[in-house]
Amino acid sequence: MADDPAVRAVPALSVVLPASNEAEWIGPCLRALCGSKWTNPSFVEVLVIANGCRDDTADRARAMAPVFAARGWELVVIERDEGGKLGALNAGDAAARGAIRVYLDADVTVSNGLLGQLHHALDTDRPRYASGRVRITARGAVSRAYARIWRRVPFMAQGVPGCGVFAVNAAGRARWGAFPDIISDDTFVRLSFAPDERIGVPASYDWPIAEGMCNLIRVRRRQDTGVTEIADRFPELTANDDTPAVPLSGKLALAAGDPVGFAVYTGVALAVRMRPAPPTDWSRGR
Repeated sequence: MADDPAVRAVPALSVVLPASNEAEWIGPCLRALCGSKWTNPSFVEVLVIANGCRDDTADRARAMAPVFAARGWELVVIERDEGGKLGALNAGDAAARGAIRVYLDADVTVSNGLLGQLHHALDTDRPRYASGRVRITARGAVSRAYARIWRRVPFMAQGVPGCGVFAVNAAGRARWGAFPDIISDDTFVRLSFAPDERIGVPASYDWPIAEGMCNLIRVRRRQDTGVTEIADRFPELTANDDTPAVPLSGKLALAAGDPVGFAVYTGVALAVRMRPAPPTDWSRGR
């Protein structure tokens, strides 16, 4: 590897991919990345940070290295005994060499145009944040109903939420040092940029949500707790929060168009408000 020119060169883009017990998802995630359309003469570096794994996530990721090497890309697997996504993000950042950083969850499947469009959007000296068009996916009937409404709320439909995938350029990454020990890394990064500094590219990606009512409630509690934590610890970032409220007319339209979905979505929200959970109450819900 030391004689490989791609290793000595600087990648056009680094993908930082934390993965804790993601054996089911890491293969499809990496195969989708490696299948990306990419016309830039420089290569892509993918860093899988296997943190606190009790399964064969790291081995499955390493098995993909020859596939990446065949197209001139580099796949590096970093194993950490410690769990925790923020520590994994910081370990990945410390090893990454690309000026443009894409932070990707291991259960996300990118479309083949996403990496190239993110690189194009962020190839500027001005601080910028970017993400693609999220496609919320679910397996069970309850989660599919929840997803039908969630994808239509203004924050998801009109903004650049960055759920599962967000990217920044070098000037943007300079906005903060190490990732702080927080719940919602995506909210922290998104709010580190003003609305006019965020770019939504048209390429899509699939982002699966928790399965079943109980898991939806548990995950929604953590999401809400994470947003509150950002406001409490980093109040200066709230000036960049442009999350639109859903007017009554909009709620009525959602309810009329999909009463089952609206009932599930509203039921989850009400359950969270009635019994907030501590930050440690977390489940992937798979």
